[in-house]
Amino acid sequence: MSTTAHALHHPGETVETDVLVIGAGLAGLHVATLLARQGHDVLLAERRTGLAGAIRTTGIFVRKTLDDFPLPDEHLGPPIRRVVLYPPGLRRPVSLVSDRDEFRVGDMAPLYESAAAVAVDAGVRLALGTRYAGRRGGTFRLVGRDGPAAVRARFVVGADGARSSVARDLGLDRNRRLLVGAEEIFEVPANGEPPTFHCVLDPSFAPGYLAWVVNDGRHAHVGVAGYADRFPRGLRRTMERFSASAPGLTGVDRPGSVERRGGPIPVGGVLRRIACAEGLLVGDAAGAVSPLTAGGLDPCLRLSELAASVLDDALRSGRPDALTHYSGAALRAHFRGRLTLRRGLAQIRTPAATTAAFALLRTPFGRAAAGRVLFGDRSFPDPSPTGQRTVSRSSSGAGTRPGWRASTRTRP
Repeated sequence: MSTTAHALHHPGETVETDVLVIGAGLAGLHVATLLARQGHDVLLAERRTGLAGAIRTTGIFVRKTLDDFPLPDEHLGPPIRRVVLYPPGLRRPVSLVSDRDEFRVGDMAPLYESAAAVAVDAGVRLALGTRYAGRRGGTFRLVGRDGPAAVRARFVVGADGARSSVARDLGLDRNRRLLVGAEEIFEVPANGEPPTFHCVLDPSFAPGYLAWVVNDGRHAHVGVAGYADRFPRGLRRTMERFSASAPGLTGVDRPGSVERRGGPIPVGGVLRRIACAEGLLVGDAAGAVSPLTAGGLDPCLRLSELAASVLDDALRSGRPDALTHYSGAALRAHFRGRLTLRRGLAQIRTPAATTAAFALLRTPFGRAAAGRVLFGDRSFPDPSPTGQRTVSRSSSGAGTRPGWRASTRTRP
């Protein structure tokens, strides 16, 4: 990638752009690419010096995402159809098997690099090693390798994570309900078992959420998440305890070195006020994560498409009020059921209560309900308002992989 922070400006110069995007996760990369392909000047600032490091997401893509967004197949693990739910103590788990491929785990480093290459090819000015330093008057401040820079943008997009600084500076809503999670990733040998998603519901490991092992026959993802104030021994020690007894890894020798990830996860639903006349939020910054499952990759891509659409209209019409079409209030209505279930799950505080809940889960009704949550066709709702022109996926890239292209990096 040829465009980096040192190419942004000369000393004392103010950088001009149509749209300044802060954060090069999937949400930021996707909205930047869509806008650039519509002919707009886009500057994308990312504090990391490379996109292969400091990854926070597990990278689980659900079937609807795989159906609607042709991601590079070479960077996706084997399809997963089987989910096993475990009570505290791991006895008498409930196994659910779909007749369709439901999940695939992405190799996120090359996925990010592939998406960034597409963004640069589309015309996005990608500034790596450049952090957002706030707003001052009519400009936004960036600090890169060659020092500070002032950016004057018609609009700014906050794709800067669950604790968004852009949301603060624009006076937009900010995430208040957060989980914290930690995960270890390492290679595993094929063992002849079907790829499986193991979920452990035990508040002593994952207060208010779950612990997990995803073993797709290539890599294992072992993680815990929950409410930060309910980890009595801290997240790190809890992760160590769970890792030592995690299911789904029988006969697997854990390597001495593993990749570690972690970070906050918003679970309060899409925030109500996610746009103003000066900009908007996408991805985790907008709370675009399922309140119940904490899945965020599908919402981040779908909401980014609406963001690109309203920004394109605003830029072409010269009317900032076009951003009023970008509202989280209407989207929240689609999550009432999951928000209610999230509040219920948050109240389960003891292993005994969880064990009792498994009695219902083992019934035909309970298994059917779990199947609807895990394997249902519902995804993040189509956020396109009536009459709103959308930026089509066919315009976000060429050929059969809109917005993406194969990376030259191979799986280690």
